[in-house]
Formats: sequence, C-alpha cells, structure tokens
Amino acid sequence: MNTLSKSAQADSPPSSLSIGQLAEAAGVAPATLRMWESRHGFPVPQRLESGHRRYAPEDVARVRQVLAHRDAGIRLDRAIDLVGAPGDATTDSGSRSVFADLRRRHPHLLPQRLRKSTLLALSWAIEDEFCAQAERPRIFGSFQRTTYFERAAQRWAELSRISRSTFVYADFAETGTQDRITRVGLDETDPMRREWSVICDAPGLSAALTAWELPGQEKVPDAHRRFESIWTVDPRAVRDAARTSVEVAHGRGAPEAAPLLYEMADTPPLAVADLESVSTMFNRMVGYVDRYGR
Repeated sequence: MNTLSKSAQADSPPSSLSIGQLAEAAGVAPATLRMWESRHGFPVPQRLESGHRRYAPEDVARVRQVLAHRDAGIRLDRAIDLVGAPGDATTDSGSRSVFADLRRRHPHLLPQRLRKSTLLALSWAIEDEFCAQAERPRIFGSFQRTTYFERAAQRWAELSRISRSTFVYADFAETGTQDRITRVGLDETDPMRREWSVICDAPGLSAALTAWELPGQEKVPDAHRRFESIWTVDPRAVRDAARTSVEVAHGRGAPEAAPLLYEMADTPPLAVADLESVSTMFNRMVGYVDRYGR
C-alpha cells in the first residue's frame, strides 16, 4: 500500500483514497486506472493542491462494477458508461430504461405522444415487416404486465422461430427461457415496467420502437392510455436499444444474456435504411390504425 507524503496527508480530505489504495482495494493496477481516466474520464478524482489524486470510498465499488461488466464481455467504454457518474440512477444494469438511454444517446430522435392503440399498430407493423422479414434477427419486447404478453404470446412464438434470440420483459414471476423465448421478470420499481418496446436488431433491416407510459392515467381506458414514444430505423440507435435490453436481462440473471453482450459489443456500420421496407411498414401501420385504432 502506498505511503502518503506529509504534504499529501495535510490536504487530504477524510476517508479519501490515493490511486494506489483504490487500485489495491479494487484489484486493478494503478496504471490501468490512469489509462481509464486519460481515455474515458473515469474514475474522476479530486485533485489536491499538491496535485495528488484522491478518490471516494464508493469508487472502489464502481471500479469493481466496470471490471465485472468487462468479465461479462462488455467493451470498456460501454462498461464505464453503464456505471455512470456517482449517484446516477442508471448504474444498476438491471434497472435501465430503454427509452431514457435512447433519448440520451440519440437526442435527435424526437418523441411523440401516442395512444396505446396507435402503439399497437406501429408495433405490429414493425413485427410484420422487420422482425418477420429480417434474416435471423434479435428481437426484444417490453410488455409491462404478464397479461399483456399473454395476449401476444402466439404472435411472439411465431417470431421466435425465425429469430436468433427473443427476449420479453414484464412482471413475470421469475426470469427464465421457455419455448425459445427468454422471459425477464421485472420488479415494480424497474423503469422498464412503465415501458413499451419492440426492437428488431438484424443486419440491413433494423427498427426500434420504445415508449414510456405517462403517469396519472389510472382511470383512462386501456386503449387510450398515452405514451411518450420514439422510433427509429437507424441501425446504431437500434443496436443501443438492443444492448440496453440485453443489459437489463443480464442484470436480472438471464444466462442467455452474457454471450449476447459480447456479440453485440460492436457498433454496426451506419447504413441507409431499406426504404421499401420502411414504406411497407408505414402502409401496414396505416392499415392497422384504420382497422383497430379507433
């Protein structure tokens, strides 16, 4: 353990750690921490008048979290982003918000307030045109409640037959895989319990819809409940939404999520969306809204 100089001890705040002490407690080399700080701005030290770095005791747990994410196959920059800043509400990978992550990473995606009936139409259009037509897609869906998923279970069972992996999220009693679909159980306090999402991540044909339910709608009829919603066919934004979904599944103990985190570490190249598929999706959506959206 490093011995502090007298000048460093004099201006060191109580319960602070030197970089050597932090490295020893977290099980990483000091040179590694310096590299992380230089390249990624993490961990953030306090600088004393003497120029020495000092860290809070909480930084030990945060560095260990980064190491755990790295062991799970997550890239360093993503692992650091997951841990976030001290006090950040998104530090628990099991308590992430797809909607919030997508808004933060892609602020150009403008939200719209849509009724549940309209979200259903858009979801079905994405499922029909993207999930069903893409080559071996990875598919994710957030349903809030088990009863909502049960209404769509047959449809998602069909999608799972052509997908590489299928994850669904709701207030399931437990997390587990059944009939090729991984069910991820969410607690009442999980942000995704208020969210709706359909994500299709596939080479050349990707789409993502995510929304969170506006509060105070306990007495609103189910079909008229309103959601703040965004959707995109940008493959990089879709990959970010998919990665967040996998991270939540990993945080909730789904064993299928760990290898998928490694597979999805890379960012896909920015490509022009298949305009014919987008047009067909819009046509499907208009048809669904006309039939069921009133």
